[in-house]
Amino acid sequence: MIGMPLGRRNCIIIGNILITIGGVIQAASYSVPQIIIARVLCQSEISIQARERGPEVAINCSALLLGVALSYWVSFGFTRMTNQISWVPQRFPIALQSLFSILSGASMFFLPDTPRWYYIRDRMEEGDKTLSRLYGVYRNGMTNYGAVAEIQNMKSTIMASLRVEEESENKLTLLSIVWDNTPLRVGRRIRISFMILGIQQSMGINIMVYYMTRIFSEVGLSDFMASLIAALSLTLQWMGSWVCIPTIERIGRRRIMMLTGSVQTLCLFVFVVLNMIEHKTDATRWAAAMIIFPYLFFYGWGWVGCPWLYGPEIAPLRYRHIGSAAGLLGVWVFTFITVFAGGIALETVGARIWIWPLVFNVIAVVFVYFMCPDPTGKTLEEIDQLFAKDGALVDQLNHPSIEKELDGLQEIENSA
Repeated sequence: MIGMPLGRRNCIIIGNILITIGGVIQAASYSVPQIIIARVLCQSEISIQARERGPEVAINCSALLLGVALSYWVSFGFTRMTNQISWVPQRFPIALQSLFSILSGASMFFLPDTPRWYYIRDRMEEGDKTLSRLYGVYRNGMTNYGAVAEIQNMKSTIMASLRVEEESENKLTLLSIVWDNTPLRVGRRIRISFMILGIQQSMGINIMVYYMTRIFSEVGLSDFMASLIAALSLTLQWMGSWVCIPTIERIGRRRIMMLTGSVQTLCLFVFVVLNMIEHKTDATRWAAAMIIFPYLFFYGWGWVGCPWLYGPEIAPLRYRHIGSAAGLLGVWVFTFITVFAGGIALETVGARIWIWPLVFNVIAVVFVYFMCPDPTGKTLEEIDQLFAKDGALVDQLNHPSIEKELDGLQEIENSA
């Protein structure tokens, strides 16, 4: 509801403010209601070349995994304090999140919003200015005339896509999300954004992360070693995410997700079989624990960055914020289901709970194969052609009034 009116920049600033407040309340909590309120508060596209978009999002997601690993290492360090049973030493690790949110939020005040958002809001001059800055029209006192031509081409494709998406038959409705007959397949694309991230969270990662120390404790490790190996395993997941950065454009989103999903399926199959053995030996327990390491590595490579990029990437320009929101809805709905139900299932059905993520790893590979065309190497505007009905874009993209939308660019060229 607020993504389009406020823009990406202001939403990030508001999110960081909420995280800062939530972190402070959590660290100062002395009751369960305080913790609940604080947790609710805390849960709350500017690439100029198509080939840059994948690595940039992959770097972003790698930073996210670094934060997860760092949180485990901080927690591990503070549990070594002499008064570790006390609640007091945990206040600092919880409050630490506010420092990162303050840094992130403060940095956004020095950045513009995305040019596409400016154009959607009919703020042409700001959009032109931002594109000029992104392309480096004026650099080191010199004018880059080649960049002016690229800006003209970029704005023409953006405005053409906006015109197509404004057509009444391409409007997003609740019906189109369920049964999509729009020429641009708008509802189907929003639906995929929700489903791919919902599947991502059902592949077992949250059960593993939340109950990692318990999994390693069942091997017979001490609490100290279980916490240490849990932190190491999540660091390995972060290392896997770095493999995504140089490969996401070379191999492609679709093939990476199918490849890593297949390897993860094999790892989980072995994990399920070893855990289902009735009379386990130490070797069996260790093998079950160690198979988690390659699973996390390949998950970090293929199923962190790629799904987070894919949903907003395939959404129509005018509904990109809704595609992002749909993906986040899928993440948190299925995170809640897997963590809440997973904890209960570990107590009631034991190792059989791992059949659930095993099935979803298979579903993930099948879903990507049949439902997810590869947008690798395409501009955000060209992605419309992957989903549009035959001929749906031809007449609109050649509309004579498109030329009128480019008048603002003449000022850039004249000033250059």
